[in-house]
Amino acid sequence: MRLNHDLHLAYCTNIHRGEGWEETFAALEQHTLAVRRRVAGEDAPYAIGLRLGHRAVEELLESGSGRLDTFRRWLDDHHCYVFTINGFPYGEFHGTRVKEQVYRPDWTKPERLHYTKRLFEALAALLPEGVSGSVSTLPGSFKEFIDDDAQEGRMIVDNLADCSRFVAELAEQKGQDLHLGLEPEPLGWFETSAETVAFFERFRGAHGSQFDHVLGVNYDTCHLAVEFEEAGEALGALRDAGIRISKLHLSSALALTPHPDELARLAAFQEDVYLHQVVAKTDSGALQRYRDLANALAVGADGDREWRVHFHVPLHASPEGLRDTRDHLLGALDVLADDPGLCPHLEMETYTWEVLPRGLQEGGVVEQLVREYDWTLGALRERGLA
Repeated sequence: MRLNHDLHLAYCTNIHRGEGWEETFAALEQHTLAVRRRVAGEDAPYAIGLRLGHRAVEELLESGSGRLDTFRRWLDDHHCYVFTINGFPYGEFHGTRVKEQVYRPDWTKPERLHYTKRLFEALAALLPEGVSGSVSTLPGSFKEFIDDDAQEGRMIVDNLADCSRFVAELAEQKGQDLHLGLEPEPLGWFETSAETVAFFERFRGAHGSQFDHVLGVNYDTCHLAVEFEEAGEALGALRDAGIRISKLHLSSALALTPHPDELARLAAFQEDVYLHQVVAKTDSGALQRYRDLANALAVGADGDREWRVHFHVPLHASPEGLRDTRDHLLGALDVLADDPGLCPHLEMETYTWEVLPRGLQEGGVVEQLVREYDWTLGALRERGLA
């Protein structure tokens, strides 16, 4: 939906199952329109944060299929529009083991480059006039996948430059503002604000600043909170480095003091689909990183004073007996309120609906999304952003 200062807010449809186009479209008809009816007026333009896997985008763009034209008519008929696409998960994202496979293929591979270009072709064809368009993607790779940082890092940099060149040319051809947002994530090839700035310095060292307008950062408030960063400092560091903030992912992580009772509650969040990296702050202030929640729980708390867990929890509800990191999200909104031109794209991203402990599943997925809208719009109104 359109907010004050020409901001746009959507929820990311990666919360719904959908690998091929037909399944993706069915989820839009079943769930997205139901949410739309609850949170927006019938004639008000309603924004969709679309998730398209590689199968879905190829089927949508298949020549002669008519799917793209049909979808554009559907958007018009329902007063909906697409301004952003989540291009992080390439393949299956629900109902199977995803874990570190969400990073495959990474930016060393031509498949990732081709897929992302296709997402921009779809976005350029769907984007309303006068609205900028963003695609979010992984931070190059997963740290564990990189054996030779010099060689594989150069492959990542060069493939991203190839993609940036494509996006810049497409944007000029279409008369649009298109941009790709790299999404720092715990244990990603770059994960903190400092590592992100270092990556952009490396990228510019190889290709200059010619792509600064099309290559930026998708700032996920869950991810940077897990890293124990402050939103004002992290966003300030990116802004000072001249890095475009392509999109703000509004999301919240788990936080806790690792006492026995809280660790027992935390065990309910173990599941076999997604990777839940843990960052622990020790009594000395040092940070200890664990690959997954099970790894952290196996070690237990040894002089740790706080844990942050990469598990996207509902924005409107703190898990019983544990804490969340909504303060980081609200801090990011404070920065945006001071500088509304920082980033026009806002997307709620709580993709973990199917694996949430039962106590956090309030009603169905539509009810949860409506409550997230209510909470988010309230926070935005308090800051004059909606």
